[in-house]
Amino acid sequence: MIFDGFIDLPWWGYVVLTLILTHITIASVTIYLHRCQAHRALDLHPIISHFFRFWLWLTTGMVTKEWAAIHRKHHAKTETAEDPHSPQVLGLKKVLFEGAELYSKEASNPETLQKYGRGTPDDWLERHIYSKYSVLGISLLLIIDFALFGFIGITVWAVQMLWIPFFAAGIINGVAHFWGYRNFQTEDASKNIVPWGIIIGGEELHNNHHAYATSAKLSSRKYEFDIGWCYIRLMEILHLAQVKKIAPPIKMHAEKAQCDADTLQAVITHRYDVLARYAKSLKKMCADEISKLKELRAVPVNESKAQLTKSIKRWLHRDAKDLHAHDLATLDEVRSKSKVLDTVYSMRQELSALWQRSTASREQLVRQLNDWCHRAEASGIAPLQEFSRRLRRYA
Repeated sequence: MIFDGFIDLPWWGYVVLTLILTHITIASVTIYLHRCQAHRALDLHPIISHFFRFWLWLTTGMVTKEWAAIHRKHHAKTETAEDPHSPQVLGLKKVLFEGAELYSKEASNPETLQKYGRGTPDDWLERHIYSKYSVLGISLLLIIDFALFGFIGITVWAVQMLWIPFFAAGIINGVAHFWGYRNFQTEDASKNIVPWGIIIGGEELHNNHHAYATSAKLSSRKYEFDIGWCYIRLMEILHLAQVKKIAPPIKMHAEKAQCDADTLQAVITHRYDVLARYAKSLKKMCADEISKLKELRAVPVNESKAQLTKSIKRWLHRDAKDLHAHDLATLDEVRSKSKVLDTVYSMRQELSALWQRSTASREQLVRQLNDWCHRAEASGIAPLQEFSRRLRRYA
């Protein structure tokens, strides 16, 4: 006789149950591991914090210190050879289907844990149970699933085991750095997969997160939805969580004749939004200018004109340090053939340099910002002039 477990459900009941269980796991990852532990964006009541820690031990076997350390290193080394899981370096296929293996490899690096894993739980339970016997939790879950649901419980368990490696380690670390839309011109390739963050707890809004990494709220635009933030707000109302930081809203005041310290601070705070608006404002004009260019000497081998045009559009809105030598050579040739594109590129580089000059005083930076605006408005390039006037309104 086949053992059917102590609970018998219709087929759809097992589907609903599995979705609920995996969603709790997703919520535990995004609220506890990501927003609370890795980025300190909120504090959780000890009971809630331990529930998440226990649930993750039971359903994933992940160790808090390892997860937080690997994620912090990802932010510190994004899109470089030291990034634990960059599809730009390792390829999308590898990160998507081997994300769990990449995680395990980095988790075994003691230097990563020591440098990036500070401030995570280090109590008796963590040292003697959760981190020491990480496999025990998922083994115990297998026994529980089998006892409750019989052999179908093994399938439920298997889905639970695959859910986080595929959606978190694969989709977020892979797809969210490869495909999607961008609200902010961050220094990496992060994307928002969709404007509604439900399936992966809000982590779908990955570009927003890279723009404001320490924000407990991942949605940014009015049309975006972050279900993880909904849970956090509910816990805050019940005094089970305390939000420490969210991304400051973008405010616009009446246009000023001169930029001041307030304008400078707003521009630096919202620098990724500023660069995104710059690219959007000049998009059509740049496309028109590129279409007028004649054949270029530095065209890459086997690259069509359409591909080259697309590449040039992208290079015009990236920092020079992020471009390969051959790309820079092609871009230099483009700039030599178009005064407009040369101005657009140069002004963009100067603007992004404003928040990178750590040795300049606030007064010097305000003068540089004003000088940038005056030159933009004297350029004779209408979209650039309009952008400059908008820049003065940041507050």
